[in-house]
Amino acid sequence: MKDESPILYPNERVGERISAYAKAYTTGIPKHIIEYHGHIRETMPKTANYMVSISQAQAMLFLTKTFGAKRILEVGVYVGLSSLIWSHAVGPDGQVTGLEFDPSFAKSAEEAFQKQGVKNVQVIVGDALETLPTLAPTEPYDMIFIDAQKSGYPEYLNTILKSSQPGSQRRLLRQGGLILGDNILRCGFVADDSEDNPWREFDFGPQRREYWKSEDIKALRRYNEIVSKTDRLENWLCPLWDGVNISRLLD
Repeated sequence: MKDESPILYPNERVGERISAYAKAYTTGIPKHIIEYHGHIRETMPKTANYMVSISQAQAMLFLTKTFGAKRILEVGVYVGLSSLIWSHAVGPDGQVTGLEFDPSFAKSAEEAFQKQGVKNVQVIVGDALETLPTLAPTEPYDMIFIDAQKSGYPEYLNTILKSSQPGSQRRLLRQGGLILGDNILRCGFVADDSEDNPWREFDFGPQRREYWKSEDIKALRRYNEIVSKTDRLENWLCPLWDGVNISRLLD
C-alpha cells in the first residue's frame, strides 16, 4: 500500500470485521489466556483497559517466538494477563520477571499463575522506578516490555540503558535485545493533540479532563525522543493498537 496512513478501513464496522478475520487466521492464543482476558473484562471493567488485546497478544507471542526470547522482564504486570502470554511464549525452560506497583494486582496475578500451574513467572512488588535499578540478573534479559505508569517511561528507559553497558559482567538487557514501550501513542495524543483528535472529547475523569496536556503525554513524547536520538538503539514505532515502540539494543 503506497499511502502512509494506518487507517485501512472505511468505517468502524468494517474495521471490526477485518480485525476479527485477522485474529481468526493468526496463530491462536491458549484457551486459558482467552478465558482470563474475558474474566478481567467482566469483573474489573474500570481497569480492564490496562491489559493488552487478544490481537496484540497474538503479536507478542509471534514476536517472542520469532526472536527466540527465553528471558523476559515485564515492567507493569497488572493482574498477569500479559505475563501469562510471555510465560507461554518462552516455554517452561524460560523465565519471566514482572515488576508491579499495586500489591492487590500482584496478588491477583499470582492467583492466576497458581490456578494455571504457571511456575516460570516471578513478580516483584514495588515501585518500578525503585526496583528496576536493583535488578542484577545472572543472565541478561532477551526482551523488556514496558507497560507501567507512563510518566516513568523515560526513567525506565534510561535505567535499562545504564544497566546494560557493553562489556559489563552483569547487564540487564543483552546485546541485540528488544525493548517494547507499550501505549506509546496514547490515543494518538502523543503525535496529535489538536482538535482533530476526537479523543479530546472523551471524559477521562475529573483529574484528566484535558488528558492531552498531561504529564503522561509529555513523558511518552520524551521516551520517543530518547529512543530516536540514542545511537545504541534502532527502532520501529508501530502505530497499531495504542502504539508500541520496538527498540533493539545494538551493543
